[in-house]
Amino acid sequence: MTAVLTVAVVLAAVGLSAGVGPLVVGAILRRVEKGEETPGLLRGGMWIGVLERVAVTGAILAGAPEAVAIVIAIKGLGRYPELRHEAGAQAGRAAERFIVGTLASFIWAALWGFTGLWALGMLA
Repeated sequence: MTAVLTVAVVLAAVGLSAGVGPLVVGAILRRVEKGEETPGLLRGGMWIGVLERVAVTGAILAGAPEAVAIVIAIKGLGRYPELRHEAGAQAGRAAERFIVGTLASFIWAALWGFTGLWALGMLA
């Protein structure tokens, strides 16, 4: 397998994971929220999601799935103060959004990581 094909597969997997991920995860969150909008709730989530999908897909492609635990820890620790600060029903919605968004994002990223591994195996 040539280095060019390897790079192309890796870039395609990471690109699809990070690039299409916001659409997929956003659609899942909208479905869960049933049209409820909560302005300012967990701001920056889209950028965090893109970066986490790049990290998860990259970790799988690099053969270091244990690095996914580091991504989970960083995200959880980074969001914990914000989630803890919310009160009442708002806290429940924020926590639910965080959990659903994180799981959807990680599943999407893992899908593309393992698809990339499969493609690399087919090219070998």
